[in-house]
Amino acid sequence: MPNILIIEDDAAFCQMLQKFLTKRGYEVEICYHATDAKKKFKSTDFDVILTDLRLPDSDGLHLLADIKKVKPKIPVILMTGYAEVGTAVKAMKQGAYDYISKPFTPEEIIMVIENALKTKAHIVEYDGSSAQKPGQKKTSSKRSRNSNQKTILGVSDASKKLDDYIKLVAPTDMSVLITGDSGTGKEVAARAIHNASKRKDYNFVAVDCGAIPKELATSEFFGHIKGSFTGAVEDKIGNFEAANGGTLFLDEVGNLSYENQIQLLRALQERKIRRVGSTKETHVDVRIITATNEDLTLAVQKGNFREDLYHRLNEFSIQIPSLEERFEDLILFADHFLAKANENLNKEVHGFSTQVWEAFQQYHWPGNLRELQNVVKRAVLLTVGDEVRMETLPKEVLGPARNSSIKAENFSKSDFEKDRIIKALKKTNFNKSKAAKLLQVTRKTLYNKINHYNLDL
Repeated sequence: MPNILIIEDDAAFCQMLQKFLTKRGYEVEICYHATDAKKKFKSTDFDVILTDLRLPDSDGLHLLADIKKVKPKIPVILMTGYAEVGTAVKAMKQGAYDYISKPFTPEEIIMVIENALKTKAHIVEYDGSSAQKPGQKKTSSKRSRNSNQKTILGVSDASKKLDDYIKLVAPTDMSVLITGDSGTGKEVAARAIHNASKRKDYNFVAVDCGAIPKELATSEFFGHIKGSFTGAVEDKIGNFEAANGGTLFLDEVGNLSYENQIQLLRALQERKIRRVGSTKETHVDVRIITATNEDLTLAVQKGNFREDLYHRLNEFSIQIPSLEERFEDLILFADHFLAKANENLNKEVHGFSTQVWEAFQQYHWPGNLRELQNVVKRAVLLTVGDEVRMETLPKEVLGPARNSSIKAENFSKSDFEKDRIIKALKKTNFNKSKAAKLLQVTRKTLYNKINHYNLDL
């Protein structure tokens, strides 16, 4: 029977939660102060600790540090108010397992507890470095773009599903087709697969198929020998040989010409390549990961993409969710990009103003993670103090926030409330629990509002 410690100064809420979890089969102890909590977790091995972020005699961050010193392996879940999410993110960086915003539903708290019992790590970073040569220590490949990329697994269902797929396919040698909108992080996902695979000590070579002229594609893929064509002044190894033993990532694979598709198919089938101008064939052991933001099945139907190559590349497919589908992770990603921008620009910006958070949450982010990263980096560059403010944001991000304030003045209160509910539902893909959390109301209140405004969902 899992043993849970609840630390919460609201006695009524604490006892209610204890009663609920006990009925669900958990063994639950409670305390209302950090001082009592320290005595309990020092003397007892709990499976999970639930603690409020704000306590009368301490705060969640200090208590988290105390817990990790004594019992570093115990998952700690923070219970927060919506406005405290930024602090909760910092706590996760310091070792907290997860956070859950009040008010939460019984289903939500059970799900978080069950996940904590199954695994010790909720945020996983994938290092994007690669190997210089097979068998040597990893260095960054000259053919790889942005080799220091990292991705953060968020708390949304879409992010968890993505991570499950990566963990599932990474140990295999299956070819993976990654799809998704532009800017969602397809290459970063490909690196995550490589770095979780048995090929991680070998090269990860990334190639943008859309940037290779048709005439040079054969040389880029397979290499050439000196004098094989005008401009071939020296021998050159191709991408397949550079990735030998490792992973070859072909971005925007749908842009390859039909002739290049045939050459790629032959190399994949025979596991042999021949440099331009050479008669010698070279065996290669390469895992192929491809990515595209177009519908390859439609391209196959139109005759623009070979069906046999499509099936060869699509042994396993992963759809990268858009930022709107991972809306719960917005704060995590923004905080990650803030730290990255501080490092790159040698700045010390500590956070975002409340108005900036509101603008971020109201914007629809058509450019996905790439756009968020660019916006944060630009804002950090323009920031003079220690907090990103509204004046540092580009006008396209400011637009929705300003329009929202105009609506608040011109609409009636009921019209404005109805508009906020619809936006929250759309941002959470009509998940009422998540929408209620975003609106800072209970799920029951949200249901009542939906019925009151007769919203057709």
